[in-house]
Amino acid sequence: MYSSRKLLWLLPLLMCLPGCGVYSFSGAHIEGKNINIHPLDNQALNVVPSLASTITNKLSSRILSQTGLTPVNRDDADYDMSGAITAYAVTVTAATGVQVASKNRLTISVNITFKNRLNEKANFSTTFTRFSDFDATQILQNVEAALIEDIGNQLADDIFNKAFVNW
Repeated sequence: MYSSRKLLWLLPLLMCLPGCGVYSFSGAHIEGKNINIHPLDNQALNVVPSLASTITNKLSSRILSQTGLTPVNRDDADYDMSGAITAYAVTVTAATGVQVASKNRLTISVNITFKNRLNEKANFSTTFTRFSDFDATQILQNVEAALIEDIGNQLADDIFNKAFVNW
């Protein structure tokens, strides 16, 4: 009786021991311990002053909160992520019968270079693009912060999934 209670106590502990890496609830497989996330450079033709720092912060928050990696500022980090915002554009997506815009779209593209020093097959350089539509009667400056928030979250999810979940 005593030994079976002891075994039941140890079973949950044994199940918590890691295998060949760390898995998170997001489905990420993390082999390394640290990451160097460089600030994004804003190379878009239309420059919003806070855009690069906003998207860099969203990306950092997403990665650090989901992986447990330690942020470092070294060239020998297990993972290295750098990139640039390559597009920030507003286009018309829908028009009424009288050729008047009814919907506009804000599109942001980010080119990311990811280096995995523990598994070079996981390295990539990819452009990620996301957009959000808004009513054409709205002034961009009035909805821009919310649109950037939404698009930034989508981009951070896409980049995280490509780097750590292999989507």
